[in-house]
Amino acid sequence: MSIGTDVFITRLLVAAGLSAALGLEREYHQKPAGLRTNMLIGIGSALFTMLSIGFAQAGQGTTDRVAAQIATGIGFLGAGAIMRDRHSIHGLTTAATIWVNAAIGMAAGSGANKLALTATVVALIVLAVLEPIERFFERWAARRGVRLRHDHKP
Repeated sequence: MSIGTDVFITRLLVAAGLSAALGLEREYHQKPAGLRTNMLIGIGSALFTMLSIGFAQAGQGTTDRVAAQIATGIGFLGAGAIMRDRHSIHGLTTAATIWVNAAIGMAAGSGANKLALTATVVALIVLAVLEPIERFFERWAARRGVRLRHDHKP
């Protein structure tokens, strides 16, 4: 791999740190994919991305081949996080967090740290700030006898 060891380590640490931020938010809300899971997703995505870049630079393929497989593998993990009951579906936000976290890991692995950081901040805003707004509308709709579709219990 033509990138230096320091760059390699930095990219992995950036992926781990940003993924940890998402993982801590999920851990705080006691969700199944918490700190360790999210960190491993981010680190793995960054590592696969760096290996993909290295393979392409060595003339052993193109960077898009591994990236496509990351998306497929993460889709499999996300599907496993979704649970369906008779009248509800749970885990969609967890699955989406896994998906976004993999993309953040890929951005960090490719050296796009500003993009990875921005995506992490936006994802944290979505996870932390929008939940109380959703709850408000759920209570508002319940008082009016309207059932809102969502992926968690009221």
